[in-house]
Amino acid sequence: MALTLRRNRGPSKFEQASDGSMTLIEHVRELRNRLFVASLGVVVGLIVGFIISQWVFGILKAPYCALPSSINDTTGSCEFITLAVTDQLMLRLKIALWVGLLVGAPVWLYQLWAFVAPGLHRHERKWAYVFVGLAVPLFSGGVVLAYLVIGHSLAFIMDAGVLGAPTKLEVTSYVGFVMNMLLLFGAAFEFPLLLLMLNFTGVVTGRRLLSWWRAVVFLAFAFAAVATPDPGPFGMALLAACISALYFMAVGVAIINDRRKGRGKEIYAGLSDDQISTLEEERVPVGASDPIAAPAPVESPSPVEAPRPIERRFDDMT
Repeated sequence: MALTLRRNRGPSKFEQASDGSMTLIEHVRELRNRLFVASLGVVVGLIVGFIISQWVFGILKAPYCALPSSINDTTGSCEFITLAVTDQLMLRLKIALWVGLLVGAPVWLYQLWAFVAPGLHRHERKWAYVFVGLAVPLFSGGVVLAYLVIGHSLAFIMDAGVLGAPTKLEVTSYVGFVMNMLLLFGAAFEFPLLLLMLNFTGVVTGRRLLSWWRAVVFLAFAFAAVATPDPGPFGMALLAACISALYFMAVGVAIINDRRKGRGKEIYAGLSDDQISTLEEERVPVGASDPIAAPAPVESPSPVEAPRPIERRFDDMT
């Protein structure tokens, strides 16, 4: 019964976009509708983020509030410095926007995927599900690691400053610093997915990726030295070790994928670019072949007869 109703309704928008029967105006209308639904998801998430912004701010300020210098001796509460009248309200709106994007992510990501998916093949959609499923826990792992590094390194950073003792921080700059670190570490943990995409699309093999391990480990430590706020070895070594471990895991998956697809067993896999082919060819030396016979003369065509002149007769004039 349901199948009969579906046939009577005609093809869905997904089927029309997949087979190319949807017109340009229909594509534009579908994009408009999906952007509207995605905006509604973000607005709902913004409202939720505004409600729980105080709770989120409590999590973000925990590394700073663990410092003795942040505690007011009179009230015993954690205090920040504010420079403008609107700093607290603007900071709450920023936190609500960040939380709104995260809460509304299932909605706007689905709308984006529903608009792009009809242009992909079935196996491409399958691997897209896998990569998205891996990207979320990897990004979350990077965020958790960044939070731990900030909590461990903040006291050292403030003690090693010019003033020589921890002081109270300005609230907007502190929250911006924490959010930048969370996003930076989360993006760094997506590096293995980039390698797997290159391997699964056939751009590079697992053995080639493994041959880059020295450069990758060096770049991981260089990136960790720049990205971590702590000039000490703890945060840098921890981030570099995590990136290197994820790299070797991605290389292992790439090698398994190459064996599954039979890569590396091609007929020309072990040949270098400048190696001469071993095929035996029958080569005839120059001058050893039979001489070419002289061509037969071409018969000249018969002459064309000239046209006869037209006789003009003039009547005698009398």
